[in-house]
Amino acid sequence: MAPRRRCPTCGSRRWHKEPLSGLIACSEGHVLQNYRNETTEVTEMGPHAMKKRTLKNTRKKKEHASNADPKLYHGARGRYHYFLCLQLLLRKQVASLIKLWELPPEFEVVCRDVWALHLDTLRDPVPAEPFNYAQLESGYGYDANKGDERSSGWSNEAGAPAPSSKKAAGSPTTPEGGEGKGSTANFEEGDDARSSSESDLDESEMDELMKANSDLPSSSSEDEEDSFDPQPSAEDAESSGKKKRGKGERSNEWHRLYESPASTVAVLVVGCWVLRIPCLYRDLTRVIESYQLPYLDPARLLPPNMVQHLTKHSKQALSPHHAPSTMLMHKLASRLAKSLYSTYAISIPEANGPSMLWRVVWTMGGTPTLYGLTKRLASILSLPLTLHSSLAPGLRKHRKYDPSGHQLDNVPAEVSLMASCIIVLKMVYGLDGRQRLPRDAGDPACGMPEYDGFISLLREMNEDDANDKESVFSSQNAMRLEDLGGDLLDEYLDFCERALVGPKPDRQDVLDEHFCLRKVAVRDKVMKTRTQGELAATEMAEGKQALRPGEEYRIWNAGDVFGTVPVDYAAVLARGARWVGVSEEYLEGVVSKYEKRVVRKQSRK
Repeated sequence: MAPRRRCPTCGSRRWHKEPLSGLIACSEGHVLQNYRNETTEVTEMGPHAMKKRTLKNTRKKKEHASNADPKLYHGARGRYHYFLCLQLLLRKQVASLIKLWELPPEFEVVCRDVWALHLDTLRDPVPAEPFNYAQLESGYGYDANKGDERSSGWSNEAGAPAPSSKKAAGSPTTPEGGEGKGSTANFEEGDDARSSSESDLDESEMDELMKANSDLPSSSSEDEEDSFDPQPSAEDAESSGKKKRGKGERSNEWHRLYESPASTVAVLVVGCWVLRIPCLYRDLTRVIESYQLPYLDPARLLPPNMVQHLTKHSKQALSPHHAPSTMLMHKLASRLAKSLYSTYAISIPEANGPSMLWRVVWTMGGTPTLYGLTKRLASILSLPLTLHSSLAPGLRKHRKYDPSGHQLDNVPAEVSLMASCIIVLKMVYGLDGRQRLPRDAGDPACGMPEYDGFISLLREMNEDDANDKESVFSSQNAMRLEDLGGDLLDEYLDFCERALVGPKPDRQDVLDEHFCLRKVAVRDKVMKTRTQGELAATEMAEGKQALRPGEEYRIWNAGDVFGTVPVDYAAVLARGARWVGVSEEYLEGVVSKYEKRVVRKQSRK
C-alpha cells in the first residue's frame, strides 16, 4: 500500500491504484512518481533454475567422556574372566583337599574333567576367549610408542571393541587400510610395504577375519547396567521378593547357583564319588568353615592382576558369606550327575555304602549289631545310593501295577542311612518312654546296649562334640574368649590367622624354626576313639511286663508343627541332624516317609 504522505502537487493524502495500469494516483488524479510494481508471475520458463544451497556445520560434537574404570571387564569378557577365577579357585581347592585328606593324584585329573563337562552343560555357555584379548594378554601386537595400548583395535574402556581414530607412526597397515596385527616390526611405507609376498597378504586377511569374528559385544557404560552380574544385590533381591515370583524367576535363581562358587564344591563331590571316597557333605562344610578349604573370601587368594579386572558384582558373587548347606551341595551335585548321564552317558558310581554306613552307626554310638540291622533295613527300603534317584536301577516288580521307583527319594545318601539307623533304634528301644525287652535269645535286640546306657552315651558324645574345637569355632555358636583354655586359645589364634591372613607359605622362617615360642601341636589324623567303659547288653524279659522290640511302633507325623515328640526321640533326631548337616524337621520327615514305606511293604506280604 502507498505511504500516507501528501501529494507534492495538490497536497492530498488519498491515494488509489489504477486497476489497468497499476499506477498510484491521488484523489485529484496526480500520478505518484518513482514507484514501480513487480509481479512474480512467470509466463515463460527459462533455461535456468534456482537452487538453494545450505552449508553443513563442520564443528564436531564434544564426545562424552566416560568415567568407567578401563581395568574392569564387562560383558562377554567379564563373564569369561569370572569363570577364569572360578577355575583357579577350583584348582586351589583340589590341591588343598589332596593335601588335607591325602587323596591320590588322580583326584585332580577327575575334577578337571568333571569341571570341563560342567561348563559344557550350562544353559548359557561360557564365551570363548576373544582373539584380540588373547593378543593383549600374550603381548602379540604390542606397540612400544603407546605404552600398554596395543594396535589390536580394542579400547581400554571396559574391554569394548572400538577402532582407533589415529594411527601411530610406523604402525603396520593391511592392504584394506586397517591396522595390522601380524608383526610388531616397523615397516617402511611405499615400495617396501607393497612388495610383501602373497602369503603375508593372506595372513593379514586371516587376522582381519579372526578379529571380526572375535569382536563380541560388550558394555562400556558408566553405570554398569549391562555388566555381568552373576549374583543379584540385596536391594534387587528385596525388590524382586515383593513381586510374585513365577516359574521363570525361580529357574533363573537356580541358574545363578549353577555358576556360583558352590558349583566348584559340587565338582569336588562328584570327584570323590568317582573315586569311591566315603566323603560326606558335612565333611566339606567343616573344612570350609575352618578355612582349610579355600571358599570363604577367595578374592584374597587370587592374583592381583586378576582381581583388578573384577567388578563389584563379580566380587560379590565370588565371595559367599557362609559355607554351602548340605541340601544345596546335594542339589548341585545331583543335577551335575544327572546332566553328565543324560548328555554324555557318563554314569557316576554308587556311594561307598559300607564305609559311609559305618560312619553313621559309629556316630550314633552303635555296635556291629546295629550296623547289620541298619544294612538289612536299607535293603528292604531299596534306598538309592546314587547322587540322583533317577540314576538308580529300577525296583523289582512283583505285580504289574508295582512302581518302577519311589517318588521324592532324592535325598543325600548319608541322610537316608541316618534315617534307617534311627528307625532301627525306634524298633529296638521304642524311644517313646515305654520299656521294650526281648523275650527270645535269638532276638537281635539282645546284642544291643541297654537303653539307659545308650542314652547316657549319646549325651556324653554330645558334650564331647560341644567341646570340640570345630564346634567351638563354628559361626553358629556364641563363643567367649574367657572360656577358652591355653591350648584351645592357641588353636583359636591359628584359626584367626588362617582366616584373616591366609595360608602360610611352605618355607619356614628361621626364628620360628630355632626359637619357637609355642609348641606345635601334633594333630592326630585318625578317627577319634571313645574311651567310655563297656556297655551292658539288653536284658531278657523274664517275668517283666514289657513290650517286645517293634511292638506298638509309633509313627509321628512330621507335618504336625504344633505336636511334640518324646525327649529321647528328640535327642536322637537332634544328634543325627546335626551330624549330617540338615534340620531336625527335614530328617524327621525322611524318617516318617521311610516308616510308612515299611508299613506298606509289610501289608503287601
